[in-house]
Amino acid sequence: MAPVTGPKSGDALFASVDRVNAELFTLTYGAMVRQLMTDLEEVEEVNKQLDQMGYNIGTRLVDEFLAKSNVSRCVDFKETADVIAKLGFKMFLGVTATVTNWDAEGTSCSFVLEDNPLVDFVELPDTCQGLQYCNVLSGVIRGALEMVSMKTEVTWVRDMLRGDDAYEMRVKLIKQVPEEYPYKDDD
Repeated sequence: MAPVTGPKSGDALFASVDRVNAELFTLTYGAMVRQLMTDLEEVEEVNKQLDQMGYNIGTRLVDEFLAKSNVSRCVDFKETADVIAKLGFKMFLGVTATVTNWDAEGTSCSFVLEDNPLVDFVELPDTCQGLQYCNVLSGVIRGALEMVSMKTEVTWVRDMLRGDDAYEMRVKLIKQVPEEYPYKDDD
């Protein structure tokens, strides 16, 4: 039997994951957002669609993250947020986030990204002022956390595309969902 190993570092995870060229990824994401703007026309509808796409991605990414990271079950929301910031962002985007602005109950925090690979080569025109360009990331976080029994609300607080000094996502734990086990037959 193989020895049990501890969790991998963010850099080790990033190195172990198959990657696509960063510029190709960034440009493809930009083309997708542009196509959504053309198809849906309403900025708010594009924001909802990006969030839903991210949610669907997050529900699947969490499995890969758990399989490759060797992270054990987190004891609380604070530890979960730290794992996402240090390991999750590094594994899938090659960047780390800072976890700040905790509320007194420990149920709400901010992820601050100094660098965001999704926005390379991006300038928002005046017609897209309400667009949450990186809303796919908030959906990913929401979807991944829901898969580990945490119902959350994720919103963007600051965005460098709007002139802010960083990218800041606010994550609020709404409730811990009790785990449901499949029906056990008492044969």
